[in-house]
Amino acid sequence: MANLPVNKTAHAFDKVKFEALLNRRFFYAPAFEIYGGVAGLYDYGPPGSSLQANIIAEWRKHFIVEEHMLEIDSTIMTPAPVFETSGHVARFADWMVKDAKTGDVLRADHLVKNVFEARLAGDKEARGQAAQPQKEDEKKRKKKNAVKNVAVQLSDELVKEYEVILAQLDNYSGPELGELCRKYDIRNPDTGNEVTEPQQFNLMFTSSIGPTGQHPGYLRPETAQGHFLNFSRLLEFNNGRVPFASAQIGRSFRNEISPRAGLLRVREFTMAEIEHYVDPDDKRHERFGEVRDVVLDLLDRNVQVAGSTDVTKITVGEAVDKGIIANETLGYFVARIYQFLVKIGVDSARLRFRQHMANEMAHYATDCWDAEIQNSYGWTECVGCADRAAYDLTVHSKKTGHPLIVRQALKEPIVTEKLVAEFDKKTLGKTLGKDAGVVQKIFADLDESQLVKVQGELAQGSSTVVTPEGKEIQLTPALVTIERKTFKQSVREYTPNVIEPSFGLGRILYVLLEHNFWAREQDIERGVLSLPSVVAPTKVLIVPLSAKEEFNPLIQEVSSKLRRAGVFSRVDDSNTSIGKRYARNDELGTPFGVTLDFASVQNRTMTLRERDTTGQLIGNIDEVIGVVVDLVNGSSDWAEACNRLQVYDGVQAVE
Repeated sequence: MANLPVNKTAHAFDKVKFEALLNRRFFYAPAFEIYGGVAGLYDYGPPGSSLQANIIAEWRKHFIVEEHMLEIDSTIMTPAPVFETSGHVARFADWMVKDAKTGDVLRADHLVKNVFEARLAGDKEARGQAAQPQKEDEKKRKKKNAVKNVAVQLSDELVKEYEVILAQLDNYSGPELGELCRKYDIRNPDTGNEVTEPQQFNLMFTSSIGPTGQHPGYLRPETAQGHFLNFSRLLEFNNGRVPFASAQIGRSFRNEISPRAGLLRVREFTMAEIEHYVDPDDKRHERFGEVRDVVLDLLDRNVQVAGSTDVTKITVGEAVDKGIIANETLGYFVARIYQFLVKIGVDSARLRFRQHMANEMAHYATDCWDAEIQNSYGWTECVGCADRAAYDLTVHSKKTGHPLIVRQALKEPIVTEKLVAEFDKKTLGKTLGKDAGVVQKIFADLDESQLVKVQGELAQGSSTVVTPEGKEIQLTPALVTIERKTFKQSVREYTPNVIEPSFGLGRILYVLLEHNFWAREQDIERGVLSLPSVVAPTKVLIVPLSAKEEFNPLIQEVSSKLRRAGVFSRVDDSNTSIGKRYARNDELGTPFGVTLDFASVQNRTMTLRERDTTGQLIGNIDEVIGVVVDLVNGSSDWAEACNRLQVYDGVQAVE
């Protein structure tokens, strides 16, 4: 009885019931709802806030603690020059189109995707390959930009065209998206009107710093720049050693063109980002061997460009060995991302890593993989893992003049010989005047072969150089000599490369809820959230069977002992039936419940209920608490609990 098998797929996923549960239990809700709300802004309720906090706590353990990362907390408000330098002002944009008559704004790639997917669904329906779509309620039907499926059969050639375009949609530029709209007659689904040519829209929220408005600023669209600007301090804190990583959890803001899909596309959200600094000449990772055999579903760029979305099951080690994933450190973090997502409850069968194609690659990246998770909205990017190379540190160093570099003492000095130009600066200045500096700069840029050529010409009496303005200047051995010199280098200076895993926590939270929602086989109205203990908002529900005062000392004792053990519990002493109390908390994802009945008062026994199986065990109060603590901490499982405690037969042992 206590360990019965559970059929979680007896009923198909019901999005209406799922969203009703989230709303009823206040996991999250539209912000400013009583004022009419603002698209893309949400407030988390008690269970949603706890769930997010638990995800963050596990993220800290999995990454910051496990990898000895340096945690920072940088400002949200950022002066404009920072994002001008980083490239965000020029490039952090999406393509939008407007309804040619009403002026309504739509995101171009989402419009193409939604229209094509609706047409393909209509084709399947016309061919009898898909069931009639479920009837949606009136509110759902009125949603803006919802593309209605119409049962129209397409030609086989057109179906293939649509599928190929969808497979590589992220690779299309703005003008190419406009061409798709014209070629395939893609219109605003709300009005049927044509749309304008795509325009770029910068996603950053603008602001100003100070009372005069003379210092423009932005709300950060990512936390990354705060890491890079503090690199020198972080390096010093780490005793000048590389590799190391910094980590940050905080709010970011993106002024999305047309936010919808709940938490999947919002304007304010929590990110968790890591910047791992590594020697550009050595991107091995000392712990790569620990993840080498992790098997992933990879969708590489070549498959996408060929118009396919077929994934390859492959170990991380093999993917790195074959050059599919660029290097060991990038591969290590891809594997660690996979392990984290699965640990907190993401279904591994609906998790893939998709490589960015050339056109969609961020301006700073050399390779990038997105952890995409399948849900009712399709495949959603929830984590990005990019090799940003040395881009950020280089541009900020160049702009500010502050060297963001690593100085590494060499065990063995490097001795090199090379040709160098030696100038008689006094004579050079007198002879050439203002051109003296120009000539020295020209020589500083000459390579070995060019210096050899000049050396030969000087041996013949003179050599001629040409300034950028086209002026010819004749040089003699009295002004410059070319000699081979020996150099001894005992310190190596380099700009580290950065591997960046970047997590959108709101998206992860949403797909986690979807993946763990199901309805009881015997009662479709009884929804359950099978959240793992590690992230469940409440770990244990304490259910007293009676409101009599004699129960109070036991309730306080059990609650206190769980609290001291670090287990978050909640007492439900409402006057509804015990079945309804448990059903309510099954919806909240509470994995365990303990019941205090009249036998508890008389014999100090307590029953323990497991959420998914509804199986119950019984034992001494302290024994049950010990089992619960081990279950919640992950040091035991339900099968082991069944060995430690007796199965409860539903009969109270009272005299």
